Amino acid sequence: MMLKTTSEIDIVKANSSKINEVDFENLTFGNVFTDHMLVCDFKEGKWEKPVIKPYEPFLIDPSAKVFHYGQAIFEGMKAYKDENDDVWLFRPDENLDRFNKSAVRMAMPEIPEEIFIGGLKTIVDMERSWVRKGLGNTLYIRPFMIAVGSGVIAQPSSQYRFMIILSPARSYYSGEVKVIIAEHYSRAANGGIGAAKAAGNYSAQFYPQKLAQEKGFQQIIWTDDATHTKLEEAGTMNVFFRFNDTIYTAPTSERILDGVTRKSLIAIAKRDGIKVEERSVLVSELIAGAKDGSLKEIFGAGTAAVVSPIVGFQYQEDYYELPKIENSLAIQLKDKLTKVQYKLAEDTFGWTVKV
Repeated sequence: MMLKTTSEIDIVKANSSKINEVDFENLTFGNVFTDHMLVCDFKEGKWEKPVIKPYEPFLIDPSAKVFHYGQAIFEGMKAYKDENDDVWLFRPDENLDRFNKSAVRMAMPEIPEEIFIGGLKTIVDMERSWVRKGLGNTLYIRPFMIAVGSGVIAQPSSQYRFMIILSPARSYYSGEVKVIIAEHYSRAANGGIGAAKAAGNYSAQFYPQKLAQEKGFQQIIWTDDATHTKLEEAGTMNVFFRFNDTIYTAPTSERILDGVTRKSLIAIAKRDGIKVEERSVLVSELIAGAKDGSLKEIFGAGTAAVVSPIVGFQYQEDYYELPKIENSLAIQLKDKLTKVQYKLAEDTFGWTVKV
């Protein structure tokens, strides 16, 4: 995969590393960050020269538009280390494409490929010692952009800051995942920003998720905003349903995020002869399948969690436990995908990019 990069990056190295202070065996997801961060500002209609500098807080005006009007987008990616100590990215072109689609939807400037990809490869290369070998060990990558222009008038900012921060990570979810199907709250609506990785999409989920957790559920399966009959996403993940030997997942739309893990699992499944259909699954179908035994699996898919099997769901007052099966397609697909990411299996799609 040929991607544009740039050597036009200023680098200020940290005086010392904090890596020896980190317990890599007991990481809390997203709480520990590496020694450096990338910063690139957009001013007067153009992107300035990126700089990689020590990870640190920075000053921002209290009237910055990110605080008042929510212009903020992000991506989630990972770097992997193989058995030869080489470091790999997974489909970074897809993250760049989605990042810029989010930027357009939020009236923010698109980021050039040479800054996004070039900056990404440079900072990951600098922090490669933070990427540990072994399945489950990754370096989580968070590119994001915020509106830093000052003023509380309700209009898009004229100044923005693009950044990349890195966090060593292990598994995102642990233990069994039970979900409740949303009947009132919605993740997104037609014409809205559901297909963008906008910060506000996630903060709007926190309250209904809190209510679900108080009832003993880890996540919510969101339904469509108009009828609450179509199953759409699971928490912060795309969601898949297996009925008999066919996997179903909702098609991408204005409401549903075009997940990189989602499309990768679909491609692997189709390559290996597993039946996949991209169509809306109804709540009524799910309940009928749980009752007659045709519903075999539900699983979420996303960068952080990779694949997260769901053991049961509740709708209204009824809880449905899923069968425990040995030939889990969710586990099979996760194994095939992670082996590609860690270079333990052939990358037949050309998805991996060496740092």
